[in-house]
Amino acid sequence: MNPWLLDPMHSTIQFSVRHMMVSNVRGSFREFALEVEFDPEHPELGSVQATVEAASIDTGQQQRDEHLCSADFLNVEQFPRLTFRSTSVEPRGGDAFGLTGELTMHGVTQTVVFDAQYSGNIANAQGGHSAGLSASARIHRRDWGLEWNVALGAGGLTVGDEIRVEVEIELAQAPQVEAAAPVLASPPVA
Repeated sequence: MNPWLLDPMHSTIQFSVRHMMVSNVRGSFREFALEVEFDPEHPELGSVQATVEAASIDTGQQQRDEHLCSADFLNVEQFPRLTFRSTSVEPRGGDAFGLTGELTMHGVTQTVVFDAQYSGNIANAQGGHSAGLSASARIHRRDWGLEWNVALGAGGLTVGDEIRVEVEIELAQAPQVEAAAPVLASPPVA
């Protein structure tokens, strides 16, 4: 099977977290790479490896992004990348599966289980196929040592502990190319 390649123009890694206990702040990472081995007929044999550039965090507010990149949060100078490496894929019926793996962030590695969904595949304009995968998980930032916060005067904290992660991935697979039969040279005719 040909490898699946990330289509970065149609893929996103997004997150949301509670702010001041009354709203959700949403953001994304603009720069990431992904290696996927996936067979829709046997998802349990698949694997995912992802690398995210921590400094590519984007919440739409430069000042907040700079704070998230600082030592208070991601500390991108010391920990420039977040990584995920799958350890197992568990079919859950239909096109749903659990994707378990090791998420490394801020120098700490923890196990995370994503609820994932295969969206199917279709022939693309290049003669190959395109496929879609969605995944979501809820993690607790303190598990990775991200503990910065400010207490609110009315009780509670400025930044929530739970982070919701949502991933939408589009993959492309080049067309299968048949290996040409070797051409054997004929001996010269005398």
